[in-house]
Amino acid sequence: MRGEKKLTLSLFLLRVSVFVVMLMWTLDKFFRPEHASLVYQVFYAIPSFGAGISYLIGAIEMSVILGFLFGYKKTFTYGAVFLLHAISTLSSYKQYLAPFQEGNLLFFAAWPMLAACFALFLLRDRDTFLSVD
Repeated sequence: MRGEKKLTLSLFLLRVSVFVVMLMWTLDKFFRPEHASLVYQVFYAIPSFGAGISYLIGAIEMSVILGFLFGYKKTFTYGAVFLLHAISTLSSYKQYLAPFQEGNLLFFAAWPMLAACFALFLLRDRDTFLSVD
């Protein structure tokens, strides 16, 4: 396999794997809106909101991540995914300060994904495999 094919396949696999994680977080807003509200309260200091707001946020996120999956409007969708994940990663700073408290080690998995999102954004013009743009 030539270098360019290796790169485009690698970027595609990164895109799909980031999409899968973002999809699960987005689906959570539809299937467990009360959990989504709690996450926003704890990590973003946003007051509790109802299911309707959770569904609206989920619908907006779903449109962005589907665009991301299909490589549509890459500057916007890849940038939005990177920004959303950066905010999520940085807002979890308390978990990084207590890594060995129950469940906190899992938060460290956010950092390689953030690096993947950044790499995808930087290399978006080279991410052409199964991309509509």
